[in-house]
Parts: sequence; C-alpha cells; structure tokens
Amino acid sequence: MPSLKDLRTRINSVKSTQKITSAMKMVAAAKLRRAQEQAEAARPYAERMERVLGSVAASLGSVEGAPPLLAGTGRDDVHLLVVATSDRGLCGGFNSSIVREARRRIRELGAAGKTVKVLCVGRKGRGQLMRDHSRLIVDTIDEVGRPRLGFDDAQGIANRLLALYEAGEFDVCTAVYNRFRSVITQIVTVQQLIPFGPPEEADAQEGEEAGGARAIYEFEPEEGEILATLLPLNLSVQVYRALLENAASEQGARMAAMDNATRNAGDMIDRLTLDYNRSRQAAITSELIEIISGAEAV
Repeated sequence: MPSLKDLRTRINSVKSTQKITSAMKMVAAAKLRRAQEQAEAARPYAERMERVLGSVAASLGSVEGAPPLLAGTGRDDVHLLVVATSDRGLCGGFNSSIVREARRRIRELGAAGKTVKVLCVGRKGRGQLMRDHSRLIVDTIDEVGRPRLGFDDAQGIANRLLALYEAGEFDVCTAVYNRFRSVITQIVTVQQLIPFGPPEEADAQEGEEAGGARAIYEFEPEEGEILATLLPLNLSVQVYRALLENAASEQGARMAAMDNATRNAGDMIDRLTLDYNRSRQAAITSELIEIISGAEAV
C-alpha cells in the first residue's frame, strides 16, 4: 500500500496536470472561436465557386480542348491522397479518424490495382502512416498556418499540387480532412481536387434558382479561357477551405479532449484524497492502539 508521502506526491502531481489541461482547454476555446468564424465565412464562397465552375464546365459541352484541371489526363492509374492532419497532438481522435479514412482509401485503391501516393499535411498524419505506408509518402508539409492560417498557405500547397500534376506524377488528387460541425462532432470528408468534378447538387440548385428551369448564360470571354483562369484559383480556394475546416475541427477536438482530461483529473484527485484520508486514519488508529497497549502494559 502506498505511503502517505507517496499519496501526497501523487495528488500534487495530478493537480498540476489538471491545471495544465484546464489552461489548454481555455486556449483551445479561444482559438476555436476564431477558427470557426473563418471556416464558416469561407464556406459560401467555396461552394459558390464550385457551382459557378460547374455551370461553366457544363456550358463547355465537350472536354476536348478543355484545361487539364478539368479534362484530366485521360487515365485513372495514379492517385495522390492529400492527408491533412495537425502538427500537434492532445486533440482526441481528430488525427486518428482522418488517418483511418486514408488507410481505407489506400486499401480500396490498392485492391483496384491503382498506384497510390500520399502527401501529408501535418506531422501527426505522417507519423501514423509511416508505420505501414512509408513507401507511399512522397512528402510532408508541416507548420502550416503558423502563427496564423492565411490564403497564402493554401496557395503554396495548391502550387505544389499543380507542379506535381503538370509533371505527370498523378492522375487524380483527393483530399482527406475533417469538416467542422460542432465542438464534439467533426465529419471526415473526402473531396476530389484534381481533376475538377462539378458538385452533384449544382444543377439542381441552379434549376431551383431559375424557378425549375436551368438558367442560360453567355460568357465573356469564352468558357475555356474562364476555366483556365478560375480552375487554379478554385484549387487554392478548396485547399484553403479544407485547411480552415481542419483547423476549427482540431481546436474543437482539443477543447473536448482537455475538458474530459480535466474532469478525469478531478475524479482521480477525489479518489486519491479518499485513499489518503483512509491511510492517515489507519495510521492514527494504529498509533493510538500502540499507546494504549503500552499504557496497559505499564
């Protein structure tokens, strides 16, 4: 049985840990507010950008002569997975859920005879995938958004993807990240970035806006020129949205994890304090028995 000194040391240690987790919870809550505002502000622009490009691509008619980001390479052999995780831990199952989905995609593509490559955004994802998929990792981009996430960070990643695509390193690029819903709920999202695929609901939404009939647009300049300009921009916008959603999800998961850790530390302190009081009472009782026994012997 632990001594009273050991129990006091353990209680003080857990109290120190509780202070740290409580402070981390408050820091995550402050960061979450900013990250959530950024993510929610970026959603309408990114969704509208996809719908506009979908409308322009539909008006183009044929993919012949279309920009490579829309037409693709004509093959479906090499897939690049952009696995976006965090650089730091202590955020519950945030990173594990993303890596789990990435592993599932790797198994599916491998079973279909496809070649898979992985670009890790964040050290935690790389650390987990290195265990069994190290040969698939082509590069790792870390410290994204330090000290503050901006569009330039997303543009740098998008330019890297464009360079790899133009060099013929892959045929299809897909991003795996967490979409923020609430503090305790993050949705693992898989989004194809290259080649551009019009959102499925785009036509239906355009029809609703036109009162049930699809709207007819005239484009100036031609559709091909518009797509050649907007498709690289859309890639940066979609990467930026993924990073913002990931940042908000990370802070929400960290806040929930630190809240659970703080409450667990409080429960442990209560149990250790009870054990300490029982041990102390047992020691006092033992001393009293020894004193009484000695007095009776005299």
